[in-house]
Amino acid sequence: MPEMKIAIGGREFDVSCQEGEEHFLRSAARLLDTEASALISQIGRMPEARMLLMAGLMIADKAAGLEDQLRAAEERATLAERVAANARANPERVEVPVIPPQVTETLAE
Repeated sequence: MPEMKIAIGGREFDVSCQEGEEHFLRSAARLLDTEASALISQIGRMPEARMLLMAGLMIADKAAGLEDQLRAAEERATLAERVAANARANPERVEVPVIPPQVTETLAE
């Protein structure tokens, strides 16, 4: 199991992960570090547990917002699919009672 050092909020942590998961761990650590650094710049130094908790909550809040946006986009896509299916099932019929003379002349050529 690979051991890695990650930095979050200016503090280093030793963590382990499954083989091949190092990239995902680094990516997650960068997200957490970004939020922790923003907190530290606004509030200043704080206990490690509080920093990690607050940074995690900020990430969770962003994830919840993205889930809401995804759900709304999926609902719009479903509605668009229904409208398209209805249009295919019931094509609009256009009836022309009299053929305009220009069309008849064009067809005769």
